[in-house]
Amino acid sequence: MPDSVHENPRWPDGAECLFSEQDVSRALDAQAERIGRLAAADEVLSVIALMKGGMYPAVELSRRLGSALRIDYVHATRYREATSGGEIHWQHWPGELSPGDHVVVVDDIFDEGYTMQAVVERLEEQGVQRVTTAVLARKQHDRGLDRDWVDDHALEVPDRYVFGCGMDYQGLWRQLEGIWALPS
Repeated sequence: MPDSVHENPRWPDGAECLFSEQDVSRALDAQAERIGRLAAADEVLSVIALMKGGMYPAVELSRRLGSALRIDYVHATRYREATSGGEIHWQHWPGELSPGDHVVVVDDIFDEGYTMQAVVERLEEQGVQRVTTAVLARKQHDRGLDRDWVDDHALEVPDRYVFGCGMDYQGLWRQLEGIWALPS
């Protein structure tokens, strides 16, 4: 990362790098290997990114899977400018899914998990038989769904505000190749 990022007036004071670009890359390599073993040799995977944060890890994971796959996205929101979640609002739903697809739902972070759970439930209601959930980072806390609800996670992050690799800080810094945290 260029040193000029730290000099940017929008850079959060005291931010600490938790995982370097190399750490994230190695974790994604291992995650792709695990997920790749779940797919049958002739199976086409449908990788579905949860927008916006899931875009970064979905692309990085897809690049590493090395098999035929489709990429699409779900844009669902629970917050809509509020500070706590409510009803799910579906802004985009993938159009090319069939019951025989193996869908891999990818998000940036597993925090409480309710949005991802709603996506999985809707996929199952649509008749999709195989759904695998994958996140880049699983946050360490006991709020929301059980930490083992998500099928695969690449990294564990502490219960702090984290950003980079799809996760944002005030709408910025999703593009960072490492994971950073605000001071605790």
